[in-house]
Amino acid sequence: MSDIQQLYNAVDSDQNLYSDWNREDSLRARPLFTVLWLVMLAVVVVMALRMIPNGFDGRKYIPVAVAFMPWMAGIAAIVLLCALVGRRRGLAAVCVVCCAIQVGWHWGYLRPADGAVADLPDTGTLTVNTGDRYARLMTLNTKNGLADADQIVRAVREEHVEVLALQEVQGTLLQRLERAGLTVLLPYSEIASVTNHDNGGVNALFTAAPMSSRTANLLPIESSNIPSGCVRFNLRTVCFGSVHPFSPRPRNQGLWNSSLDSISKLQSNTRLFVLLGDFNATWDHASFRSLLGSRFVDAGERNGAWFHMTYPSNAMLFCGRIAVPPLVEIDHIVHDRSITVGDLETLDIAGSDHRALLGTLDVGR
Repeated sequence: MSDIQQLYNAVDSDQNLYSDWNREDSLRARPLFTVLWLVMLAVVVVMALRMIPNGFDGRKYIPVAVAFMPWMAGIAAIVLLCALVGRRRGLAAVCVVCCAIQVGWHWGYLRPADGAVADLPDTGTLTVNTGDRYARLMTLNTKNGLADADQIVRAVREEHVEVLALQEVQGTLLQRLERAGLTVLLPYSEIASVTNHDNGGVNALFTAAPMSSRTANLLPIESSNIPSGCVRFNLRTVCFGSVHPFSPRPRNQGLWNSSLDSISKLQSNTRLFVLLGDFNATWDHASFRSLLGSRFVDAGERNGAWFHMTYPSNAMLFCGRIAVPPLVEIDHIVHDRSITVGDLETLDIAGSDHRALLGTLDVGR
């Protein structure tokens, strides 16, 4: 046998051996990619649930699944990497489509909308002065009034907050806030009246300047009443409201949708509004997007500054050994398109299961 023939035989043997190895690797990897296909099937199902229209998106566990929508993009990206390494073209194509759709849905979190981010002053330079065009805002769900009052007041002082919205206020929280000095910093308040359909407590609104058109119940709603008041900034008057619709738990079937639908009626109100609170909904819920309509916007979704997850806060697993990061963005600052809210940030408050959400209001010239 010639040397050339021996070389051909050796190459052919190596190729056969390489093919055998590939087949063995493929067989070993098949269970893994079967699991990954099932994972992507679940991702596709959850993404399909996002497209259920308002009025139907509150059924059973649909709102809970949709609340975690941004995480579906992360899962799809991880599966895409595995598919590329394993050369699974079909699986990779499904992942790419899912990631592209997610980017489209959440583009406002990646790139600010036109006019959404103004040249806001540094937070440290802000002063409590309603005569200018800026105001620092803060909202917090106090978890049945268990939030640390001293820490709330400290945040108000250090962040130069001029408008504070609280939810689930009950027990001795108001007295503790007063002892901590809140009424010195924000002497004007409107507390919602107690009803038999409160959601964990009443809502409260505090401001640094006197409020006009004050009301303890802005509109009829089948959840905690919305306290509201209007404050004059520069040459414009802005009305604020502290909101807390029902959570979308199965036992609240129908109440979640109806609460959000009630708030959406403010679209026809002629006054300039900023709504702060625990909406128990994310940008991905059709009911929340319907609440916004063509008039209101969500500050978080327009700022291009990524997500500001607020729930759960201060959660621990394994007897307090592992902290659970906030996973969903259900606390919002919703406002008219003609004004701007930027410089968003979240803050942990002891005793609460929500992070506080802060932002800077610019009412414009």
